[in-house]
Amino acid sequence: MRRQFSSYIVGALSLAVFAFVPALAADNAAIKEKAAVCSGCHGENGISQTENIPSLAGQPDQFIQWQLVFFRAGSRKNDQMQPIVEEITNEDIRNFGAYFAQMTPAKAEEDKDPDLSKKGAQVAVGRRCASCHTDSFAGTKAVARLAGQREEYLVKALHDYKTGQRVGGGVAAMADVAYHMSDEEITAVSHYLAYFK
Repeated sequence: MRRQFSSYIVGALSLAVFAFVPALAADNAAIKEKAAVCSGCHGENGISQTENIPSLAGQPDQFIQWQLVFFRAGSRKNDQMQPIVEEITNEDIRNFGAYFAQMTPAKAEEDKDPDLSKKGAQVAVGRRCASCHTDSFAGTKAVARLAGQREEYLVKALHDYKTGQRVGGGVAAMADVAYHMSDEEITAVSHYLAYFK
């Protein structure tokens, strides 16, 4: 009797798991459909082909969520993002974070200026970029992935932090780091990170 009951439970659980799979697939399809609006600027599969627009593929889940929250709250401003974030729910924000985080990030192309990358590597060490962004510059939790990001976007982001146009979150560490960087350092470290492998 006990064995028959155990078999019944295992069978019921198996059915429950398989019943859940189509719902999950449907949810993924719905998320993909909702995220299609993002691809117009951020590119197919989250890899940007547009100047000054970041790639989202492979960005940490929490980082994407926080940026969407900052945009929606108005603490981070962008004319293209504002009307989009006004329409998204908290559930959308969680879904978008997970959706883009699981995508394969852009692969860095061949470095055309290794000397500039060498200078950028020195800047990254001196400014202790890896202490937050990790040794692989892949980011973690609410900290951005920098490796393979568009070079001109990294320059823009650092200038925005330097001028106070972008404040970030938490203790505003990025604003403090960027404020003390020269234009030459910003150019070099952005190049280094964009081609980092």
